[in-house]
Amino acid sequence: MVLKKSIVDATRVKILEALLKEGSVRPNIKRIKQYTGFHKATIISSLEFLEKAGLIQGYGPKINFRTLGYNLEVTMLLQADLSQKETLNIFLEKAMQDPHLYWFSGMLGSGNWNILTRHIYKDVESYRRHIESYYYESIPDIYKFIRDRNIFFTTEPIYKSTSRTKSIIELIRGASEK
Repeated sequence: MVLKKSIVDATRVKILEALLKEGSVRPNIKRIKQYTGFHKATIISSLEFLEKAGLIQGYGPKINFRTLGYNLEVTMLLQADLSQKETLNIFLEKAMQDPHLYWFSGMLGSGNWNILTRHIYKDVESYRRHIESYYYESIPDIYKFIRDRNIFFTTEPIYKSTSRTKSIIELIRGASEK
């Protein structure tokens, strides 16, 4: 537990937040040169090109949230009545301020599901308490707005956990080799 206390102090949290700001993190050109064998100027010009083209949107930390005790990842499919504009707006405001919620999007597909959310929590009980108090007890008519929901808890073992960035690089590599 000493590790957790040393990680979560105000100084380190501010530094982690700063790493998310534009321009705080830059690629290590020397390391990239070691991996690729390319000249420094080639690497720099390629990175600048990819940034200007909008392919690279930034650089930042990759944090292992499990080391902080957040062992539960929740995926939720919602069937929401989007015609209830007032409740929808309240729901969206709350969702945008919810620190547990890191992914919120509309969705299309089979069935009537139209919202996908992803959250992180320490355990199932903290998830249930938060959802109940933060959403269901504070938003009028939420039971009419959310018609149905499917909840999935991600558990160990995780068979594959690759970043979207690595996946797209593999897809690009495969397409360019054809």
